[in-house]
Amino acid sequence: MRSDFKPRRIVVAGGGTAGWMAAAAIAHTMGDAIDLTLVESDAIGTVGVGEATIPPLVLFNRLIGISEADFMRETQATFKLGIEFENWKRDGEKYFHSFGNTGRDHWSAGFQHFWAEGRERGHTVSYDEYCLELVAAYAKKFAHLPENGLNYAYHLNATAYAAYLRRIAEQAGAKRVEGKIGKVDIDGETGNIAAIGLEDGTRLEGDLFVDCTGFRALLIEGALHVGYDDWSHYLPCDSAIAVQTELAGPPVPYTRAIAHDAGWQWRIPLQHRGGNGIVYCSRYLSQDAAHDRLMSTLDGKPISEPRAIPFTTGARRKQWHRNCIAIGLSSGFLEPLESTSIHLIQRAVIRLLRMMPAGDVSERDIAEFNDQQLTDMIQVRDFLILHYKATERRDSPFWRQCATMDIPDSLTQKIELFRETGRVFRKNEELFVENSWIQVMLGQGIMPRAFHPVAKKMTDEELAHFLQTLREKVARTVANLPDHHAYVAQYCGAKTAQAA
Repeated sequence: MRSDFKPRRIVVAGGGTAGWMAAAAIAHTMGDAIDLTLVESDAIGTVGVGEATIPPLVLFNRLIGISEADFMRETQATFKLGIEFENWKRDGEKYFHSFGNTGRDHWSAGFQHFWAEGRERGHTVSYDEYCLELVAAYAKKFAHLPENGLNYAYHLNATAYAAYLRRIAEQAGAKRVEGKIGKVDIDGETGNIAAIGLEDGTRLEGDLFVDCTGFRALLIEGALHVGYDDWSHYLPCDSAIAVQTELAGPPVPYTRAIAHDAGWQWRIPLQHRGGNGIVYCSRYLSQDAAHDRLMSTLDGKPISEPRAIPFTTGARRKQWHRNCIAIGLSSGFLEPLESTSIHLIQRAVIRLLRMMPAGDVSERDIAEFNDQQLTDMIQVRDFLILHYKATERRDSPFWRQCATMDIPDSLTQKIELFRETGRVFRKNEELFVENSWIQVMLGQGIMPRAFHPVAKKMTDEELAHFLQTLREKVARTVANLPDHHAYVAQYCGAKTAQAA
């Protein structure tokens, strides 16, 4: 390190999952090339219900040097292989969106085309039976397999994860300041944020400010007024209530999303407790009615007070403006239907690290960051809309509104392409891969009218052997896996939950 080098000053405003993910990753990666301070107040609570995750978090944890077994022990985490959707197509039916691949693709066409050709020739096995993660989830089994043979994520205690990340960040040189933000000072010449003023009179100056102040968005909106695009005309749910419960049995390796007449409910099993919540549209269900419905459908004894969380789905018009970057809820909100909240934090943090300014902030960096972040959010938004739009439910005003609402052209193209040809294409490194779209579209009742003709090249014997070999491989692998809850206990020293 040069003796005349001056570390770049980065101030993270707000803690929680977003703040400490940002602080841990920046401090671990940048070391003494930056001077990082995080300010938070113990008196201000965090939303902290983002307890279900998706597979990219596995890589994020590795990038910042986290021991998986240690992390799982500290956050009471379990493994997650996907999400079960109940009552979404129609009341009483369910399907599963897994983290894995289904079958085996040909370079010219995806597996769904060969599976469909099999159906035409009399094969009756469900598409589900060709997916290892899906079959393992329903068998309640899990193990790490060679060459990342089983794709997974976690159910975790988000508050404990933030505390765990805090230790990593502080060990890497990050400094924490306790206090409430009282004001944000703007440089009159540049329009940049010059400093954050705390209520006790402390003034924190910085070169770069990361807004992790949650829905309040004190910097990006409160001080810089970037504006917000409301997407609730596509995603009408605007409220949630969360509560924690005792476990009713051994934790399963999947999340449950159970639709009701005005939204849906989640169930997330950790090692030591369950996470539960109801998401709903306040136009069709009151908060009192939502509370009563949630509490009457719990499968375990409540161990926390229910917490109401109002929200407006949408995105900031700029997530990086001047010298301020919004990460987490301050940048926008998409309901937790596909467990993407922590992932969007992760994407923003990694993107910021890749675009970390060496000197003055580049307007080109800002433009690129904003474009990529918005693209990420739009792609997730469209995938969420699919669950509401592609439904056969007409049993309530909420579902009738969802079924008849206008949707973005980008989603219309995806749905109609699949409906007409059975094809799905992943664009611009979007989060959800082809198999995710296929599983959800089939699960929601969209059955293609045609499939790729390459599958017709196979003889009956060849096709039957191809399908049977894939199915047997999945079944054989799952048969050799240990029970999920026993594996978690062995892997990270957790207590084995007993069946109720």
